[in-house]
Amino acid sequence: MGIKQKNPTSPGTRFQMVDDYSDITKGYPEKSLLVPLKKKSGRDWRGRISMRHRGGGNRKHYRIIDFKRDKDGVPAKVLAIEYDPNRNCRIALLEYEDKERRYILAPLGVKVGDTLQSGKEAEIRPGNALPLSSIPIGTTVHNVELEPGRGGKLARAAGAGLVLLAKEGGYAIVKMPSSEQRMINLACRATVGQVGNLDAKNVVLGKAGKKRHLGRRPEVRGVVMNPCDHPHGGGEGKSGIGRKHPVSPWGKPALGWKTRKPRRHSDRFILARRP
Repeated sequence: MGIKQKNPTSPGTRFQMVDDYSDITKGYPEKSLLVPLKKKSGRDWRGRISMRHRGGGNRKHYRIIDFKRDKDGVPAKVLAIEYDPNRNCRIALLEYEDKERRYILAPLGVKVGDTLQSGKEAEIRPGNALPLSSIPIGTTVHNVELEPGRGGKLARAAGAGLVLLAKEGGYAIVKMPSSEQRMINLACRATVGQVGNLDAKNVVLGKAGKKRHLGRRPEVRGVVMNPCDHPHGGGEGKSGIGRKHPVSPWGKPALGWKTRKPRRHSDRFILARRP
């Protein structure tokens, strides 16, 4: 992937940094791996808005991604590197020797024509999936499972990767991108390497329309609302928030307030919190 800056032919393109899609090798998805994706506009199972400022956006299909990588001992050839509208990293289309096709997250350095494999006996190279017990210490991994057989949950965004620090007592100690250290069962699988598309963080949308294409509606500051809509609202002219610390629309502190529930089951696996 590369980033290019658009010519300032309009206010929207003056500071716009866009993806050049130079790493895409196929312009259309695999039909057998597509499913409909219904828009929820930020609403939960009860139909109530649980995430504000969501709605609209371009129509898209969901690509079925193989997060489990459980087809052991069968080599797969990389047919294409594709764009996925549902994530900021690329996806790779694999074709196994038995002609089955699956999508995986495209690791950094994997190209069309490469052969990938999964299982305990797989080679330590980017794109291969192995149990943590078979991966050497110091290796960078992504798409890491939290429970054996449940599929990868950690390090799935563009540029993400965990570092395997140690193994002891049936657990592997990994370092997260946030510097948090946690224990993961050695039977859990991980994919060797770092997720590709490192320049995704450098994209600058440049205009409001690009945000709307992603399904994100405008956000309004609380200080310009009425007092009945937000604790920061009200006042004559331009006024401050009227209190010492900013709060959410429901009165909860907006800065530094811990939202994690106490005594979670997974707390015992965290060795070092993020700073």
